[in-house]
Amino acid sequence: MTSHQKGLPSLPVPPLQQTCERYLTALEPIVEPEELNNTRKLLEEFQEAGGLGEKLQRGLEKRAGKTENWLSAWWVQVAYLEYRLPVVVHSSPGLVLPRMNFTNKQGQIRFAAKLIAGVLDFKTMIDNETLPVEYLGGKPLCMNQYYEVLSSCRIPGLKRDSVVNHAKSSRPPKHITVVHNHQFFILDIYNSDGTPLTPDQLHVQLEKICRASSETSSEPVGILTTQHRDSWGKAYQNLIKDKTNKDSVSAIQRSIFTLCLDGATPQVSDDSYRSCAAVQMLHGGGSRWNSGNRWFDKTLQFIIGEDGTCGANYEHAPAEGPPIVALIDHVVEFTRKLELGQSTTGSLPSPQKLRFNITAEIKKDIEEAKHSMNILADDLNMRVEVFGHFGKNVPKAHKMSPDAFIQVALQLAYYRMYHHCCATYESASLRMFRLGRTDTIRSASSASASFVKAFDDPSKQVVHTDTAISGQAIDRHLLGLKMQAMEEKLSVPDVFKDAAYAKALHYKLSTSQVPSKTDCVMCFGPVVPNGYGVCYNPMDDHINFAVSSFNTCKETNAAHLAQAVEEALLDMRTLLEQTPRAKL
Repeated sequence: MTSHQKGLPSLPVPPLQQTCERYLTALEPIVEPEELNNTRKLLEEFQEAGGLGEKLQRGLEKRAGKTENWLSAWWVQVAYLEYRLPVVVHSSPGLVLPRMNFTNKQGQIRFAAKLIAGVLDFKTMIDNETLPVEYLGGKPLCMNQYYEVLSSCRIPGLKRDSVVNHAKSSRPPKHITVVHNHQFFILDIYNSDGTPLTPDQLHVQLEKICRASSETSSEPVGILTTQHRDSWGKAYQNLIKDKTNKDSVSAIQRSIFTLCLDGATPQVSDDSYRSCAAVQMLHGGGSRWNSGNRWFDKTLQFIIGEDGTCGANYEHAPAEGPPIVALIDHVVEFTRKLELGQSTTGSLPSPQKLRFNITAEIKKDIEEAKHSMNILADDLNMRVEVFGHFGKNVPKAHKMSPDAFIQVALQLAYYRMYHHCCATYESASLRMFRLGRTDTIRSASSASASFVKAFDDPSKQVVHTDTAISGQAIDRHLLGLKMQAMEEKLSVPDVFKDAAYAKALHYKLSTSQVPSKTDCVMCFGPVVPNGYGVCYNPMDDHINFAVSSFNTCKETNAAHLAQAVEEALLDMRTLLEQTPRAKL
């Protein structure tokens, strides 16, 4: 593992002129001509010989020479740890698995035991550094994120959060946290000789936990983690003043992962089952359902409902979707193969319940958190749709990238609804580089704008993806130049104060392709109040979509966009079928 990491290239700093030219090109479809001219002038000043741009570019190149990755530490700070909106909906994605075939408490516990065993099986590969290295287009990828998702947790701060990873400590954690009826338990998952508990032993221990927490009379302390980060930062200081509380919180933070055994969920029709499941994974449905049965700061939470609803939620600072999905693919496959026996399990010590002393002030914080969470839950409109007409098979048959095909369909759908193009974010992996995270594929390009206006040529969009994953995209470079100015205590260049820059970063379409072997879908909220969050998983013969918007915004509607995307995909297939192959 380590030797593999050393062999990876460092993230390059793209040439300044190239980024400035590409930035202008990216602005073309989304800003007015006079705004574009103004930005062009600002960029010319910025690039003048011996000027500020050159100075910052030199500073960045120097930083790149001294660090493993010039971007990653800054990116985690700016994108996650200094971001003060709640992690719920705004930052942490949910993941919905296919419905499992159980419908009661007994089935829930049996499945949970298998799931824990599956995660431990994957953890062994991480611990032994035997995870097979992943490749993209023949190039090896950075595997570091796999080492960041277990035994880690976000810690709230007053102005900026931090992340702690206990996997690297001298005594790595040997327990997970189980939450049931808003009560937290420590479940040791290794025997004293270091061997993992068997699924049967885990089953017995989970039964003990459920028996010890059959009532929901406890205060839902976990709901505090749904708050605005500044409010939670203050409430956190207050909560851990008490030694019992501090020890309980520390036990949750140190745990390998969290398992949430949920109570009832709203009864819905089969049509809206998946959308309702996505809501449970993303935020728990509000205080009357399961939002208090979580610890949203935990990097990885597996969520299992009594009705067969299953999935996960992850805190985004340590990792992107693909490593999480790889772990989940492994776990799902593991649970399918595993049968629980009735072997004797011997007597194990009962899991320890974590105690919290709730003062009047903490109770007030909990009530405020419930209120805010319920407003957010009511505001989020989440639609999960399965596009069943075709999947990756159709674009592939026409020698096109399925991802590019879907992105252009999103552009077409948006244009048909609003009659203009908008800044569109698609995350691109930088894992070809050591400690690489993401950059932006700006799917709204002049080519895609011409296409949706004329409904013309979908093959042009692919070039943006290759640019982004090879470290030559513009967004993180621009961020780096801005951060470098702050680092050197220089005034922030005018180009970053420009209205066009704000427009370029106002992503009304925030999108992500998260492919998996399992027939699942990831989901997240919009990143701006008048925008959409769109996540999709293209399978061979269908595509899973999760589309979100906010109800308080009258101009957006997740169901309408989902419908428009379906129509766009069908119309694009018709266009392909009517076009002679030779012209493509």
